[in-house]
Amino acid sequence: MINYKEKLEPIRAFVFDFDGVMTDGSVWVYADRETVRCGNIKDGFAVQYAVKKGYIVAVISGATSASIDNRMQMLGVDQCYTGCGDKIHTYNEFLQRNNLTDSQVLCMGDDLPDYPILRRAGVSACPADAAVEIKEMVDYVSLYNGGHGCVRDVIEQVLRLHGDWFHEDAVIW
Repeated sequence: MINYKEKLEPIRAFVFDFDGVMTDGSVWVYADRETVRCGNIKDGFAVQYAVKKGYIVAVISGATSASIDNRMQMLGVDQCYTGCGDKIHTYNEFLQRNNLTDSQVLCMGDDLPDYPILRRAGVSACPADAAVEIKEMVDYVSLYNGGHGCVRDVIEQVLRLHGDWFHEDAVIW
């Protein structure tokens, strides 16, 4: 049986669900039907850092909101797929578009719609507060809840393994 850390070696891309992974799952709905979500600045830092280091980062979400697109754009993520009713179809297109294999992708999701992608990805992960069915099938359960550092957790592990995480003499800001 392959150790979780060994499975991180070929990872070159990250696919994240949005609600419940990059956020705590709370959605505030205003009278004009605009929705507002709360993310984590440390997760955001890790996402933009991974992009700057040359990793491919994507969001595949069932939700549709300008706030999701705007947040990802601010972090340098140009592959933000929202309104996905069939996430595995979008995942297959993502792999083809980026010439990736499953083994090169770490996917993090938190609930049942993420199950098909998590089953396929080279490394599957979830936040600490994910649905029980998801926690039982993934390779790694983060110590952190959705919207509270789980994204940084997995990105930092991969980048550290590859020697791409912070080096005092190689700051890229």
